[in-house]
Amino acid sequence: METTLRGVGVSHGVAIGEVRHMGTAVLEPPAKQIPAEEAEREQGRARKAVEAVAADLMARGNLAGGEAQAVLEAQAMMAQDPELIADVERRIAVGSTAERGVYDAFAAYRELLAGAGEYLAGRVADLDDVRNRIVARLLGVPMPGVPDSDEPYVLVARDLAPADTALLDPTLVLGFVTEEGGPTSHSAILARALGVPAVVALPGAGELAEGTMIAVDGSTGEIFVDPSNEKKAELEAAAAARKAALAAATGPGATADGHKVPLLANIGGPADVTAAVEAGAEGVGLFRTEFLFLDDSKQAPSEEKQVAAYRQVLEAFPEGRVVVRVLDAGADKPLDFLTPGDEPNPALGVRGLRTLLDHPDILRTQLTALAKAAEGLPVYLEVMAPMVADRIDARAFADACREAGLRAKFGAMVEIPSAALRARSILQEVEFLSLGTNDLAQYTFAADRQVGAVSRLQDPWQPALLDLVALSAEAAKAEGKSCGVCGEAASDPLLACVLAGLGVTSLSMGAASIPYVRATLAKYTLAQCERAAAAARASDSAEDARSAAQAVLSGE
Repeated sequence: METTLRGVGVSHGVAIGEVRHMGTAVLEPPAKQIPAEEAEREQGRARKAVEAVAADLMARGNLAGGEAQAVLEAQAMMAQDPELIADVERRIAVGSTAERGVYDAFAAYRELLAGAGEYLAGRVADLDDVRNRIVARLLGVPMPGVPDSDEPYVLVARDLAPADTALLDPTLVLGFVTEEGGPTSHSAILARALGVPAVVALPGAGELAEGTMIAVDGSTGEIFVDPSNEKKAELEAAAAARKAALAAATGPGATADGHKVPLLANIGGPADVTAAVEAGAEGVGLFRTEFLFLDDSKQAPSEEKQVAAYRQVLEAFPEGRVVVRVLDAGADKPLDFLTPGDEPNPALGVRGLRTLLDHPDILRTQLTALAKAAEGLPVYLEVMAPMVADRIDARAFADACREAGLRAKFGAMVEIPSAALRARSILQEVEFLSLGTNDLAQYTFAADRQVGAVSRLQDPWQPALLDLVALSAEAAKAEGKSCGVCGEAASDPLLACVLAGLGVTSLSMGAASIPYVRATLAKYTLAQCERAAAAARASDSAEDARSAAQAVLSGE
């Protein structure tokens, strides 16, 4: 009998197939004592296992490229953390086996991170995955991860570690469903990059029996268990219609009446450029530069290395717009040489621009490298600062850009509610705004983007979040300046129409989402988008806002 479940749709498309569950986590190793003379050998085993797992994560990152590479390299550094390794060796020295020493040391570190507040919940999940991989290697059992299968399937898991998500084979994994996660979690972002339909935050996902036939709608978040032939046909017809619409929509982003809404790509480095160009991106709306700094958490990359990486991206978009975000370090992206390790709540501490203003040499080198990378190129370079709180922040960043001789537009990201509320003030110092809706939602609702239990408050359809977007767009219009969205909200085709209706002047997203957004925008006039935006803001919940906008655009 067909039943319907609902989670959070985070990656467009329809997948119909049998359930296969993620491999089970490693069992807790026995707590047996070893003789003192075996300690050195066990310590050697532990070190070799750590090095092997770190190397495997780096290799997976190199294969995956882009955003996935940065995430996996961060995990590799986590595995090699000197304090963790020292704790493992101490435990072995007093009688633990290698696998038990690793298990207990990681458990202690996990407790420490969990006690630092929910903002590190996503990092705790990554830590668990690293532990499981090391212990599995020491025990000689298969790594936890994606199941082996010769037939295509729908992957179901409590959560997906970045190491698994990054290398999913789209020819075998039709889609995936997780119990945890949210619309802006690592897994959701990587799923969109892969073009794999995905639904997260589905209560009871783990109770779906192995081999059960399900249909996953990554747009609506609906899961149909044992779907009827009629339901399958309906979903397949809808998917075919979407595919036809994608093929028919080409060229620059615009509404049906010709109102231009440039569609840009979010990229994590040069590896993401090809997909962005193939998707028809009109430029880059968010170039995350963290990937360069994650290569070595002990020191910043040289100016020469930065110039080469930046120029590779800038050359790919001649006459196009490339918006670069300077280093956003802190919180869930700690760097040993920059970020303090003892902050009680890192996401509310020294992060983003605050970190760079505390280390002006790092900011100066990055801005100088960007200036050199753009020399002689016809690209429209724009540079923005993360985590801008007020006009004082904006002025400090603009001054730093001028001092570095940067010939580009300077902008500010709106990720903190104060920046949206005081947008006109900030625009006295900078030339554009870019809304990072992921963090703006996190700080507006006090809801960690990695915690599935609060995913309702991370929904970008929340009317309060739309109000802040509208405030920012209205301020930019009043000042004759631009206001884009570079958060994951832009990847939702229906919401993209609402954002255009709110006055947003450009949309930036993962490359895989650009065709969907282009096709949907082309169906409606600007006036329709404005009416949909007004209806969404007049609602009291995210679900009602989406329904109200849909009703307006469908003519109901």
